[in-house]
Amino acid sequence: MAIKQYKPTSPGRRAMTAITGENLTKKAPEKSLMTPLRSTGGRDMHGRITSRHRGGGHKRQYRLIDFGREKTGMSAKVVSVEYDPNRTSRIALLQYLDGVKKYIIAPEGLKVGDQVLAGQGADVKPGHSMKLKDVPLGSMIHNIEIRPGKGGQLARSAGAVAQLMAREGEYATIKLPSGEMRKIHIECMASVGQVGNLDHINISIGKAGRMRWMGERPQSRGVVTRPGDGHPMGGGEGKSSGGRHPTTPWGKPTKGYKTRQNKLTDKYIVKRRK
Repeated sequence: MAIKQYKPTSPGRRAMTAITGENLTKKAPEKSLMTPLRSTGGRDMHGRITSRHRGGGHKRQYRLIDFGREKTGMSAKVVSVEYDPNRTSRIALLQYLDGVKKYIIAPEGLKVGDQVLAGQGADVKPGHSMKLKDVPLGSMIHNIEIRPGKGGQLARSAGAVAQLMAREGEYATIKLPSGEMRKIHIECMASVGQVGNLDHINISIGKAGRMRWMGERPQSRGVVTRPGDGHPMGGGEGKSSGGRHPTTPWGKPTKGYKTRQNKLTDKYIVKRRK
């Protein structure tokens, strides 16, 4: 897909770019694979804000994605490649031989009319899915499960790709997009290829209003808040840099401070992303 630039009819339009969408083959989504999506505004079940700077945005409907590639051993035909407002990647609509339709994340190179297969006997081609014990070493993969049967959780965003580096015993070593090397059980499923829509990283939003359409609200820097607003870095005469190391509104360090709590899975991390 190519990047589209706009005529500079306004200051916001001048820098704005978008993806042309020429590879999309269907505008209307499959209604049987859609479900309502309620906007939370960053609030939990008690009405308290747990994720700040969220709210508003365009109404969306959620597309049910088959992350686990549950129908194994049956070939499916790619019917269409579609836009999904809930993720950066594109999605592909599959129709199996028994008539069942399912959405998957569309990898780079997958076209309408292609045949894809999940399970044993699948080829090492974009869109096919198999267990890590069947993937050739060095292969590029995405949509990787962490636990067998749970569904893919790793390398799902636009342009993401991981690499199978080694296998030893019951575990395979995967190099993730962040650079982290991690052990994953060989019974976990993974899809072959790189996630499509590679140009997503090159998009220029152009104006603040476009972020509001996406559901993101404005964010103020801590050092420009007033002393009474509760931010530890607020206040001071003139332009003050805060007089302390950067912190969150609750006083926790915000640059380089480790917040990982799950010690049980440390043994599966071979090399950290840093």
